[in-house]
This record gives sequence, structure tokens and C-alpha cells, in this order.
Amino acid sequence: MKRIGAHVSSSGGVDRAPGNAAAIGASAFALFTKNQRQWQAKPLTEATIHAFREKLAAVAIAPHHVLPHDSYLINLGHPEEGARQKSLNAFIDELQRCAQLGLPYLNFHPGSHLKQISESACLGYIAESLNRALEVTDGVTAVIENTAGQGSNLGYRFEHLAEIIDQVEDKSRVGVCLDTCHTFTAGYDLRTTADCDATFAAFDEVVGFGYLRGMHLNDSKPDLGSRVDRHHSLGHGKMGLLPFHYIMNDARFDEIPLILETIDDTLWPQEIALLQQMVGAPAPPPIDSAQSALLS
Repeated sequence: MKRIGAHVSSSGGVDRAPGNAAAIGASAFALFTKNQRQWQAKPLTEATIHAFREKLAAVAIAPHHVLPHDSYLINLGHPEEGARQKSLNAFIDELQRCAQLGLPYLNFHPGSHLKQISESACLGYIAESLNRALEVTDGVTAVIENTAGQGSNLGYRFEHLAEIIDQVEDKSRVGVCLDTCHTFTAGYDLRTTADCDATFAAFDEVVGFGYLRGMHLNDSKPDLGSRVDRHHSLGHGKMGLLPFHYIMNDARFDEIPLILETIDDTLWPQEIALLQQMVGAPAPPPIDSAQSALLS
């Protein structure tokens, strides 16, 4: 069964998120457990933790269908030791907050070399940071999100994800989240059934579907291989609807959170309904070059 939702607001408290997800017809969701643009956050209160768990049960969304995202400030591969330690401390706090809420995953962007160190050195720092974080926490899996490769961000090649995982000591607590827009703009085509077959076969060979813990479903404003991270609403970007139909009809994507981060949150109820309607339905035609050019 497919579990579809969106990255919903937790403004006013994380316990608001389950209701916000239910309001758009979601059976999964993502959230920030603290302000994503600040280093420090007040500890979660017992009342908030209890309210979150109670409301999550009330909307009948399982904890493993929730995919929290960490702060955008965190860079586990930072070339400077002091800044990397600051990121590690914040990441540990995020893991602990997930554990308090009873959530088994924490989604994060791997890190950036800032053009100061090699890719391999940065990937090594990310893995080292993960090992240190996992040693001092329990019960939460660190879920690496692939990136578009914008700037000096790593994680845009499947090989980057594999290199990190290979160096993580407790592989039972590391996973991957694939973002469709990031995958496409990193250079992996998804516009036709054959493209999807090839891209996901490459992911399985290099990383392995056994590590897949969630997906972000986004169309793309930029072109294939542009290395630019700009999401679009489903069917309004350069990818078209076919890749989303492919995902909705492939059992490899069952029972993991499928999360919309598309640009117009007022469309989320319609996009969730659209995805649900794709199950068992005929595939839409792939987007053609003329359509793609018009979207530029």
C-alpha cells in the first residue's frame, strides 16, 4: 500500500502536525521537530510529546510513515572541525527529539565540502559524524537524502550515498530518501518508463532498495542534469506525470512515506488524490521535448 503525504507545518507545536496531515488526506507526512533555520530550540515538553503521540494515533498514521527532516543549517561534512562539531551536536539533538516523539527516522542532507576539501574527505567526515551520533542515541535511523548537487552539496550521485553507508558501522540505522526532483536534476532521467527502469536499477545496484526508507515526490523546474534544486507541482515541470505513476504502481515503493514538497501547498489535497488515482490506472504519456521547452 502506498503512504502519501506532504511536509506539513508544525507551527505552534509539533503536536499540530498530525492534524495538518489529516486535513489534506495524507496517510504519511514530514515535519520539522524544531525551527529548521535556528541552531537552538527549547526542549520538547512532556505535554507536547504526549499530545503528539496521542494525535498521531488519532489520525491512524503509523510512526514509520512519518519522515522528520533536520535543520538546514547542519553540515555533517563541514571541512572545519569546530563547525562540524556544532552540526554534530545539533544532529544528535534532532535524533533525540525524534526518539522522544516515538519516530524511527530522521531525514537529512548529507553535507557540503564548501570547495575546501575533496569529495572523498567530505563523505568520510559525514560517515564519521553519523557513527558518533548513532553511538550516543538509540532507536532512530539516519535517512540520507540525495541532493541535486547544487553548489558544493554532496549526495547527488548514488555512489556518494553508497560511500557514506559503506563507512557507517551500524548499517541497521542508516537509510536513504530519494527526492525525484533532486534525482532528475542530478542527471538521472525519469521521464519515460525505460528511464525509470534504468535509474532505479542503478540505485538498486549501487545503493540497494533495502536502504530505501522514504521518497520526496516533486516535479522539477530545472532541466535534467542542471544540478539546480527547484521543485515544481506534479505535472507542471520538466518531468511530467509518468514517473509518479511509475512509483505509485511499483511495489518497491510500498509502505514507505511518499512525501510531497511541491511548491503550492494549496494543491496538496489534489496532488494526494491524483497520486492515489494513479494506482492501477493506465500510464500517462511521457512529457515530450516540445512540452519541456514550453516549460522553460
